[in-house]
Amino acid sequence: MIPVILSGGSGSRLWPLSRKLYPKQFLALAGEHTLFQQTVERLAFDGMEPPLVVSNKEHRFILQEQLEQLNLQSQGILLEPFGRNTAPAVAIAAMQLVAEGRDELLLVLPADHVLEDPRAFQRALALGTVAAERGEMVLFGVPAQRAETGYGYIRANADERLPEGVARVERFIEKPDAERARQFVEQGNHYWNSGMFLFRASRFLEELKRHDADIYDTCLLALERSQREGTVVNIDAATFACCPDDSIDYAVMEKTQRACVVPLDAGWNDVGSWSSIWEVHEKDANGNVTKGDVVVHDSRNCLVHGNGKLVSVVGLDDIVVVETKDAMMIAHRDRVQDVKKVVGELDAAGRSETQNHCAVYRPWGSYDSVDMGGRFQVKHITVKPGAQLSLQMHHHRAEHWIVVSGTAQVTCDEKVFLLTENQSTYIPIASVHRLANPGKIPLEIIEVQSGSYLGEDDIERLEDVYGRTEPAVMQAQAGAR
Repeated sequence: MIPVILSGGSGSRLWPLSRKLYPKQFLALAGEHTLFQQTVERLAFDGMEPPLVVSNKEHRFILQEQLEQLNLQSQGILLEPFGRNTAPAVAIAAMQLVAEGRDELLLVLPADHVLEDPRAFQRALALGTVAAERGEMVLFGVPAQRAETGYGYIRANADERLPEGVARVERFIEKPDAERARQFVEQGNHYWNSGMFLFRASRFLEELKRHDADIYDTCLLALERSQREGTVVNIDAATFACCPDDSIDYAVMEKTQRACVVPLDAGWNDVGSWSSIWEVHEKDANGNVTKGDVVVHDSRNCLVHGNGKLVSVVGLDDIVVVETKDAMMIAHRDRVQDVKKVVGELDAAGRSETQNHCAVYRPWGSYDSVDMGGRFQVKHITVKPGAQLSLQMHHHRAEHWIVVSGTAQVTCDEKVFLLTENQSTYIPIASVHRLANPGKIPLEIIEVQSGSYLGEDDIERLEDVYGRTEPAVMQAQAGAR
């Protein structure tokens, strides 16, 4: 069995903690490790191979770093130039495996869900495997326990004879209103659609070709034209742009005659909103969930997430407060689904706060914007041991580097030299320069930029060990350095 982990999406309903260039699957929202790391960790048992991960190309280095942090393995990464929903993502993964002669069972998992009971998950997998081996298209359904209006539902038909514990899917139902959702719970044969699937690779491709040939043909061509770097596949953007944007449910599962559902009662939560975050955390005597430097007085059933500043809440019920360095979001717990609309408004206004945090993570480390004015900017830069930034130059700004800790190897035009703690250097405008960490501990520096233009697109990259070949202007919002 090969897991296919879908690590796309922006998690806009969890703004301002989740950003487009650092989405929710890479955040530790329900435990010590990130949701992505937890997804990979729960697959570490006999019979399960390392996962094949499908992700946006902007998240490549975040994904690889999070695997390395816990020494987690993958057998490959498929990088999408942009999202086209789940059906194309799984199609390309299945096509690559079949082309390698590996027509195995595929376990499709979102990277951003919580499962509290790993043993129940494995029991459901065992039931699903029996059905998938017979050619069925298995969907894992969470027994509907309350009138939830934020999930799609599956109605099961238990009359058709299938392997024990497996039921034929009778109908897929879009997110219902509260009254219909209450009826579904009372009827008892309805499940929440978890977005988790199990089927043989060739069976999925056969059904996809029959029911949505456009996706099948476009993905096949996109994979043929893709570029490979070891186990990393960069999907061809020009071809993939022509691919229909559709989910596995719409493209295949709602049309096939082989769809069946396996109950999954494992403490599942899609962590799709701030109310979901409140649900999965332990609460105090008044039902409050707090994180960070938070003081709560005479308040009930609140979620308060601090991220540096002292946050105090007085006399509130059912309120969500999320503070980050550059933004704060306050909402009623019943209205947190509308956070996505706020993100849309901010995007329309061209606000940068939806794209990335003040802390920007790159393959060589990270940087944090400390202060900014009309002609200056101050950054705290951390470079991982053995890593280096691109060889580059700026046309409109000079830079001053002060080493806080560690050892810096500095290239400035023809000179290469070392700096240690409390030493500094000056990088003039138009100088060809590079910062590297030759040591065994993280290098931390303070960078002071000064000049007429301080945008990240004022970078002419001359050499880059991480293969970031696009012009810097295309990576400006990602903090290309």
